[in-house]
Amino acid sequence: MNRLLFVAATCLFAACTTTTENDKQATTAASTYSTDGKKVLVYSTADSSDLRLSLNDTLTFAEKGQPFENEIMVFVDPGKTFQSYMGVGAALTDASAEVFAKLSKEKQQEFLTAHFDKQKGIGYTIARTNINSCDFSSDMYTYVQDGDKELKSFNIEHDQKFKIPMIKAAMQAAGGSLNLFASPWSPPSWMKDNNDMLHGGKLKEEFADSWALYYTKFIKAYEADGIPVWGISIQNEPMAKQIWESCIYTAEEEKNFLMKHLGPTMEKEGLKEKKIIMWDHNRDLIYQRASTYFSDPEVKKYAWGIGLHWYEDWSGGDQMFDNLGRVHESFPDVPILFTEGCNGPFKMENIHQWKWGERYGRSMINDFNNGMTGFTDWNILLDETGGPNHVKNFCFAPVHADTRTGELIYTNAYYYIGHFSKFIQPGAKRITAAPSRSQLLSTAFQNPDGSIAVVVMNQSDKPTDFMLWINGKAATTKALAHSINTYLIQ
Repeated sequence: MNRLLFVAATCLFAACTTTTENDKQATTAASTYSTDGKKVLVYSTADSSDLRLSLNDTLTFAEKGQPFENEIMVFVDPGKTFQSYMGVGAALTDASAEVFAKLSKEKQQEFLTAHFDKQKGIGYTIARTNINSCDFSSDMYTYVQDGDKELKSFNIEHDQKFKIPMIKAAMQAAGGSLNLFASPWSPPSWMKDNNDMLHGGKLKEEFADSWALYYTKFIKAYEADGIPVWGISIQNEPMAKQIWESCIYTAEEEKNFLMKHLGPTMEKEGLKEKKIIMWDHNRDLIYQRASTYFSDPEVKKYAWGIGLHWYEDWSGGDQMFDNLGRVHESFPDVPILFTEGCNGPFKMENIHQWKWGERYGRSMINDFNNGMTGFTDWNILLDETGGPNHVKNFCFAPVHADTRTGELIYTNAYYYIGHFSKFIQPGAKRITAAPSRSQLLSTAFQNPDGSIAVVVMNQSDKPTDFMLWINGKAATTKALAHSINTYLIQ
């Protein structure tokens, strides 16, 4: 979380591939890392057990030279450091806020503590919200009257009923601030060539300056209401024609809107320090989008980084983690932020299926290893229907509220996410983690306080005994079947 109004945003969000004197010192320190006197606290979440982010064991290191092929290892090398870690969070949508408002005060506090408290919860530090309505709104709305090109009627009264109170409560629970970014799903219908907020369509060039000013109006209105805004993305899913709010930009169109309209307008309105996220869509096209934007050095005058979603498997294929690596190796100074992902379609009888949590674990580990700096889940909270949603596009959230009983339902996805967000501190550096068996997935970070968090996920049906190996020392442990484990070395 920003330690006092987006603390060291520049440091936390800059890519860490450029070698500075501090980087050299950190690498030197890491290369001499010693496990002497260190203990390993093991936190586990496992299928067919009661383990849920549970402190399950305490390990120590012993001498271990060259491993043999029949010994399963996760090799950790603190001497190799990579990108900085920004944090983990979720979207505070209209739907989440409306469900939150239906909870009792006690359940509201339980929910806030569970997500934003650094000690008692899982320590979220990022939040996303929607500009104008999205599919996870109960109604379609904008902040201006139809045809008001000069935006004189702009107001956020709609958000002050549910969304803004929830965001403020989340900020307070997080210690006073969140790295909040906002995304539009569509401009007002009268600004588009299809005269419809739904079903794709494109922004009319004659309204490009008005739409650019719209973002600044939103930021200033939220900040006047006591909610600092860290940044914005230009457009949610700009290549998807949806039955809900959507708007299409080719890579060149999005780049031109940034360069000719949004970027200059943000500067003119005194908001140059706000971060602008490009793409905000799936991994399938992310390299083409990144190369179109960032091959032009002028884009970096305005754009902070690139955002991604995980829905490219809609076509029946697999998630394409390697595409992220191609972006990171080609544009190493461009931060990569996961901006949305969820499971679905929603069916209450499937709410506790273990595969939902495993999708988070698999995605987060692979994306971090391919250069991702932070992760933002989709709806932080939904009801017993997987909504509300005005186009019936219902999905799962890590936590659901049964508004009939007032109870909160924590799915395994909440715990899988927590294995990262609870133990990795903003400003941590990713270090090397390399398992010797394919059933184990792993990533690791060294925190600013010197501790190391190693996340190991066993995606197989069988328990796996293995060793955590660092510089000729090893700690012996076990990853239960279908489990995720965080090894906190301190």
